[in-house]
Amino acid sequence: MLITQSAGKFIKRKSTINVGGELLDLSIPCIMGIINVTPDSFYDGDTLQSEYDMLERVEQMVAEGAVIIDVGSVSTRPGAEPVSTKEELERLIPAVKAIRKHFPEVIISIDTYRSWVAIRVLEEIGPVIVNDISGGSLDAHMFETIGKLQVPYILTHIQGTPQNMQANPVYKDVVRDVSAELSESVRKLTRLGVNDILIDPGFGFGKTMFHNYQLLNRLDSFKVFQLPVVVGVSRKSMIWKVLETTPEEALNGTTVLNTMALLGGADILRVHDVKPAVDALRLFLQLKETV
Repeated sequence: MLITQSAGKFIKRKSTINVGGELLDLSIPCIMGIINVTPDSFYDGDTLQSEYDMLERVEQMVAEGAVIIDVGSVSTRPGAEPVSTKEELERLIPAVKAIRKHFPEVIISIDTYRSWVAIRVLEEIGPVIVNDISGGSLDAHMFETIGKLQVPYILTHIQGTPQNMQANPVYKDVVRDVSAELSESVRKLTRLGVNDILIDPGFGFGKTMFHNYQLLNRLDSFKVFQLPVVVGVSRKSMIWKVLETTPEEALNGTTVLNTMALLGGADILRVHDVKPAVDALRLFLQLKETV
């Protein structure tokens, strides 16, 4: 277990998660590579529409140091149109089956907010991490399902839905409000017997630019949960709008914010570009060696 210091007190942080009987050690942060098999993702939509292209991208990510591959088949960008469960599964199942077949050693995460999708994927390929951008708010059965499936669950904070989350997000204190909502969800999941919970403050999910940077600036506040923290800021508008560029030109900014996230206590970086994130992690670890 990791030991960190917060507010003058020593707190034990959960540093492993169990994925199908295999323990993932998070005492050293790791990289999660993003694979979108959807035509309308905000950055790389419609670029991985063949199995060959997808597997080639996964191979590159694994070679560069990704430990987890997060596969999504529904766009959750602001204003994205909903996709049926049937269509989500038709995109997702072939992708995860191909990845499991060709890269059996890689941990797979599925980016879904539907409990039925999680059930179907586990039936097809076995244990995975469930990465739910809605934190259970878009499927009343998600928490109960995760409790029954006994798989790791990434609990993400969101205000609203992907269709309206950026309309006018309001908080009294974004860090306190997000923490309070995550805390209540953690309690519910724990009561249902979920053992492996990871938390994600939800950058860009119902937050203004100011909210996003407040969360990043105070990321170490989430250490109080004693749970692994996932950060996903890769090529998001909180970078390219500040720099007045585009998602395609946001790699350098992404690396800067990923470094800040590591300094704030992030355990998993969710990224489109694995090598720059691995480089940032290596430099961060070298820096920690001098402490």
